[in-house]
Amino acid sequence: MNRYTKRTLVLEIVLWILALVLIAPLLALVNVSFKAAHDPSGAFELARVYTFDNYVRAWQEAKMGAAAGNSVVVALVSVLIVLLICALAAYPLARVGSRWSRGTFYLFLLGLVVPAQLGLLPLLISIRDIGLYGTLGGVILANVGGCIPFSLFLTTTFLRDVPMEYEEAASLDGCGPLRTFWYVVVPLLRPALGTAAVLSLIPIWNNFLMPLLVLAGTGNETLPVRIAGFARAFAADWSAVFAALVISATPILIGYFALQKYVIQGFAGGLKG
Repeated sequence: MNRYTKRTLVLEIVLWILALVLIAPLLALVNVSFKAAHDPSGAFELARVYTFDNYVRAWQEAKMGAAAGNSVVVALVSVLIVLLICALAAYPLARVGSRWSRGTFYLFLLGLVVPAQLGLLPLLISIRDIGLYGTLGGVILANVGGCIPFSLFLTTTFLRDVPMEYEEAASLDGCGPLRTFWYVVVPLLRPALGTAAVLSLIPIWNNFLMPLLVLAGTGNETLPVRIAGFARAFAADWSAVFAALVISATPILIGYFALQKYVIQGFAGGLKG
């Protein structure tokens, strides 16, 4: 029986069209970033001469090296803290069936429905009062608080679908709660933790508002803040600005493609690793 029908053909055509629509801005971004300054050709037109000088100027004049280092520190530390908290919290929330456990879980979920803007001013005041204003630690604290609700929801619901027989077998073999958590639960949670890592890393890396409010003018700016200032200063030189954007987007794209299998496994609820 031939399963390739007219409906399948139409779906494939629609998907190809959607893929082209989504990838077109990225192609234009990369194309312009390699063009010479003040090239009159359009974004989708080929240039007579392509040059790598735009990337050199963007890196040097925007001082992207220090900003990239700050972004890496903020992103990695924030994600590691989020994963540690979510793994530790998901274990009792998923395995303890008391009212307090369910109530605590729903309390965390309030972070998914309350607009972040409502807590922006109190958050900034708290960061200032504990002495983290103007430091990377202040941005990390804000990132962790913003990413925990969804990451905890993902890891807890994933662990609830995992049979308890794995932990019971470890207990019969003499493992205590901590060893069971580290050697049994954490490996089982790996797909969900990978998904949480990717879905936390992308907004943290691209976050502009919080680093702007906490770090602007301190010399510790992250890449989005530094690129925004560079774009204002070089508004007429789109080739250099686009080159800076490509530099900023490349690490997060590499990280996403490297971890995309965990995203699929986490949402599918699979236990493959």
